[in-house]
Amino acid sequence: MNLCGQHTNQYGITLTGMLFWSVVLILFVLLGMKVAPVYIENASIKKNLVAVASDSALNKATPNQIRLAFSKRAQIDGITAITAKDIKIARENGQNILSVVYSEKVPLFANISLQFDFDMQSN
Repeated sequence: MNLCGQHTNQYGITLTGMLFWSVVLILFVLLGMKVAPVYIENASIKKNLVAVASDSALNKATPNQIRLAFSKRAQIDGITAITAKDIKIARENGQNILSVVYSEKVPLFANISLQFDFDMQSN
């Protein structure tokens, strides 16, 4: 009851509720910090596959020359999940098609890990 004799409801969060939601939020932030680099590197790999495949100077190049071009780009971007040997090269209508399939394992804590499987193509 308030001073006028009316009942009012209180709204808010308790201390235990705040602690619980803080822990949940921290866990999601930590998970995001572990997962984000995997997807950032994946986007970088995709970008480099597309760039090498669409490079007109490499249209008539040998697979080794194409892999070397990818290796140089990967070194600049700091790509460590794959190497140039992992790339499969095909030619379709006179254009290079680069593809790669790889997995990346991210340890969370103790013996719990997340595994990400990627399968991408340059076109």
